[in-house]
Amino acid sequence: MTENKKASGSGSIMVVGGGISGLTAALEAAEVGYEVFLVEKNPYLGGRVSQLNQYFPKLCPPTCGLEINYRRIKDNPLVHTFTLAEIANVDGEPGNYKVSVKLNPRFINTNCTACNECVAVCPAERNNEFNFGMDMTKAVYLPFEMAFPTRYVIDPVACHGVDCGKCVDVCKYDAIELEMKEKTIDLQVGSIIWATGWTPYDATRMDNLGFGQYPNIVTNMMLERLASKNGPTAGVIQRPSDKKAPESIAFVQCAGSRDENYLPYCSYICCMASLKHATYIREQYPDAKVYIFYIDLRAPGQRYEKFYDKIKEDENVFFIKGKVAEVIENPDNNNITVVAENAVTGEKVKQEVEMVVLATGMQPTAALSKLSADLKISEDGFMINDFDKGGMFAAGCANKPADVVSSNQNATGMALKAIQTLVNR
Repeated sequence: MTENKKASGSGSIMVVGGGISGLTAALEAAEVGYEVFLVEKNPYLGGRVSQLNQYFPKLCPPTCGLEINYRRIKDNPLVHTFTLAEIANVDGEPGNYKVSVKLNPRFINTNCTACNECVAVCPAERNNEFNFGMDMTKAVYLPFEMAFPTRYVIDPVACHGVDCGKCVDVCKYDAIELEMKEKTIDLQVGSIIWATGWTPYDATRMDNLGFGQYPNIVTNMMLERLASKNGPTAGVIQRPSDKKAPESIAFVQCAGSRDENYLPYCSYICCMASLKHATYIREQYPDAKVYIFYIDLRAPGQRYEKFYDKIKEDENVFFIKGKVAEVIENPDNNNITVVAENAVTGEKVKQEVEMVVLATGMQPTAALSKLSADLKISEDGFMINDFDKGGMFAAGCANKPADVVSSNQNATGMALKAIQTLVNR
């Protein structure tokens, strides 16, 4: 694996985004003999999948699959990886693109052995975005225990820079370069796969659901991190306000999805994610009550339907068909009352719980940051594939909301489309 190599010509493929779709597309193309340049804006590969505790419906950890993919990348000399990298500009046509890639400074070079000595002396802290701000790291940090590449990175905003230098003094390997600069490289490629992924919808935009106002309201991805052994609470699900083991939790489905004021489409994964989260809670707290407020429940496919049926058999999981109108905090105990109208009985429901989880929607990253390329983008920010034109293709959640399995399948197909562009030119 290299992080700074010029393309040999237009017989190469660029993959933008190092999440599960990008990893799949890159490996599928490289393992049939094509040179691939994998560009990722974060300091690590793995994307959203690396933040998950378990996949549904098998409830297995994603770490095993990621570890296999990381090994495949390390072992394949045709895959060239650029982390902390962004696409600055794309010029050209199918079969012949010139791509300018901006490489942001990591401030840590390849000498790093992840010995942790620098972290021990670093005086500065930063919010840990990998855990959605629920804990802190030092300004020099490893993003997470399975981060690939396994190399520390320095947050330039939090770091005191050369005015501090304590990390430099203790590093035995000359791995820290506090004056490292941004640079831009140009790559010549024949086709581009955009696997830019998704971002959880900003729950603070929904004033009636209380996120950011009341401490015991979290999002579905925050709960995923709380349940993870490498998360902010070492896998223990607890109320943020007092670290209490919750005896009752409510899930608010379609939080921002299927609403013209926010995301007008169904985000596909939220229903199954909440059913999975119910298993997390029931495993840790056998007596806890789980209330799921939903508009419709979507369990696409036979395996997912069986998973849903299994959850319905749990006598401590209650399904309420009704859109949540508001949430109200009791200031005496920080409990939350969820208010909704039961669409079946017509009754107004007021359910008090100790914690609320918002099943926030899936927003394509391209909706939040403009990409410097000639791409067709829908009103919702998803990329529209133009197969007649060819050359550039959207994979996974950059194209539409999808789960991990669907994203992998789609990414494999887009790898084939990218190869066809090279073959047919």
